[in-house]
Amino acid sequence: MATFGFPEMMFILRSAGWTLLLTALAFTIGGIMGGGLAVLRLSQSRILRNIAAGYILVIQSIPVLMVLFMSYYGLSLFGIDLPPFLAASASLAVYCSAYLAEIWRGSIQSVPFQQWEASSSLALTRAQQYRYVILPQAVRVSLPPTVGFLVQLVKNTSIVSVVGFVELSRAGTLVNNATFQPFKVFTVVAIIYFLICFPLSRLSRHLEKVMHAGRRH
Repeated sequence: MATFGFPEMMFILRSAGWTLLLTALAFTIGGIMGGGLAVLRLSQSRILRNIAAGYILVIQSIPVLMVLFMSYYGLSLFGIDLPPFLAASASLAVYCSAYLAEIWRGSIQSVPFQQWEASSSLALTRAQQYRYVILPQAVRVSLPPTVGFLVQLVKNTSIVSVVGFVELSRAGTLVNNATFQPFKVFTVVAIIYFLICFPLSRLSRHLEKVMHAGRRH
């Protein structure tokens, strides 16, 4: 029976790197999709608003694990076999897009309507209104909840082990199965999660305080 030593520790650390990569990729793709959905939710076209709202409603109403199963197992029924990493990235990106869209939609709507009227009086196009007037203000409001959601995303990456992808929590399980030292192994795993998530949580709280202070002034 193996003991928990340097090779096992390095295996866990490498898997933590995969967790970070998966988080970054899912957040980036999901952010791009979520930004587009947020704009569609505020579109002047009722059809576009309903399409975006329907997508968000569906994704938020089912567990992200089901999205992962549909990506990995469901697509194989149509002859599309995604590797575990791609299936995990796509599933988490879809999950991100729905929640980030609502966070950012709320942030955009928090901008006073007078700002829309003022920018419209300057003959700015809709795109110019977003770029020069609305989004700079909405970004300040959206930063704290966006960073807070990122913390949840890091922890949610643990579910992708069900399709065979070895990230941080799965690496801990594999090492524990080889060493039978669960307390030591999962303490290390928990510490690594803490070292990733705690700074992000503190950043979220700091941004929230800064943004509230900025609005008071």
